[in-house]
Amino acid sequence: MKKLVAYITSGYPEKSFSIDLALALKESGVDTLELGVPFSDPVADGPLIEKANHKALELGFKFKDLLEISKVIAPQVDTLWMGYFNSFYQHKFDKTLQKAKELGVNGFIIPDLPYEESLIYNDIFNSKELANISFVAPTDTEQRIKTIVKDSRKFIYLVAYTGITGSGTAENLQPIITSIKKYTQTPVFVGFGVNKKTAKEKVKGADGVIVGSAFVEILLNENLSYNEKIINCSELARFLKSEINS
Repeated sequence: MKKLVAYITSGYPEKSFSIDLALALKESGVDTLELGVPFSDPVADGPLIEKANHKALELGFKFKDLLEISKVIAPQVDTLWMGYFNSFYQHKFDKTLQKAKELGVNGFIIPDLPYEESLIYNDIFNSKELANISFVAPTDTEQRIKTIVKDSRKFIYLVAYTGITGSGTAENLQPIITSIKKYTQTPVFVGFGVNKKTAKEKVKGADGVIVGSAFVEILLNENLSYNEKIINCSELARFLKSEINS
């Protein structure tokens, strides 16, 4: 069974909504939830997620909201914190990891923390038994892939193309998936540009997909009530889970 990872922006449009949505997504087939930490300059994210980040901050999102959301959902849903390094570092990195562990969070996705710079934090992650998700890109050489994946935990985030989330760019991922699987047994999940139209193709040869912008687009639709947003996101999750396993 191939896995579905869903990204949502924490606290948008409000904290209680994020909790209700997270639990609904789990019931709809989502295996792992990325709780996005709103940040003013989300450089790896496309316009939809960037807009949701800014809206959450305008509405007063604070780091404590992430903690309160996680306290409820992490014991029930496999949860990762997805955010930019400054969001975690400013709260003292070792204390942030300890808090995540206490809440039941299982790892971090930090797109602006390069592999080489992440090495100095390996001992902290390992001591807390938390995953620091490894990124591999189509531009990585065979030797770099071998280096990056050797210490990978939970899953490898394969960036489907060079760019930002939400783009429709397509690339042949089979050669790089083959390269990754030569050096590790860690599952490979494909992210960036995964949606209803592309999920079936993107998951070929991989072990799962990561979907963000397609969910956030629903959250940004101001014509929908909170309940309608949850229903639409749940329907999308069920469709994607079926597509990647058909």
